Amino acid sequence: MKSVEAVGKNIEQAIENALFELKAPREDVDIKIISEGGLFKKAKVIVSISEDVKEKYQEKEAKRKKILEEDDGLVIARKEDPKEIKEEKKEQKKESKQVEKEIKKEEKEEIKETKKKEEINVSPMEFLQGLFKAYNKEVEINEVEDENTITYQVKGDDIGDFIGYRGETLFSISYLTSLLAGKSSKRILVDIENYREKRIETLRALANRMAGKVAKTGRYVKLEPMDPAERRIIHLALQDNDKVTTLSKGTEPHRFIIIFPREYKEN
Repeated sequence: MKSVEAVGKNIEQAIENALFELKAPREDVDIKIISEGGLFKKAKVIVSISEDVKEKYQEKEAKRKKILEEDDGLVIARKEDPKEIKEEKKEQKKESKQVEKEIKKEEKEEIKETKKKEEINVSPMEFLQGLFKAYNKEVEINEVEDENTITYQVKGDDIGDFIGYRGETLFSISYLTSLLAGKSSKRILVDIENYREKRIETLRALANRMAGKVAKTGRYVKLEPMDPAERRIIHLALQDNDKVTTLSKGTEPHRFIIIFPREYKEN
């Protein structure tokens, strides 16, 4: 299967360069370290698509070739009528300008609407009760306060949709609740069916499982992008591990964690 030999100032960068060229995530590849690099020598690795996902990438390549063939056909057809191409470009410019104007108008309206919402202070309890009532959901909401936060714990039947994939809906509800509540000396959070604590345990288990894999194979593991709070859980879970270490890479909202053998940690 396709493999790429890549270099970088360190092993991590060499791997990232190879993954970019392969257009593949870390979990779909096998890595062979050729050289760890040094002061005047670059690190070198060979990164190959794993056998267990070979078929998936063969299908992708076939689709890509088909699209390129179709695009070639369109280019040939257009070259036969240059006047039509010129007119089409003019029309596209007009449409682009119109779309740009509409987008700017919508952005201004959103800013005005946001400012209005920020001026309205709504009780978090009232907002949450109204939200679930609007969806005909009977829930129990408890307010739990500690030194730094006020958490509104929601329990009820069939309310999993309010959590969403990896808590995305829950976090949106929590953010909106905090926004509507206005300024507060404490952080306002919403939790549904104790999801936050369950998610923490899930992330800790993931961290330890991936750390074991790295320690056993000597290969890097790249996790999926996470928000800062979830990345912090991973870092803390492995900070005392004597076999692996962690590093955050990328930019928000696509920042991710790499777990790699401690012996390769950058100085």
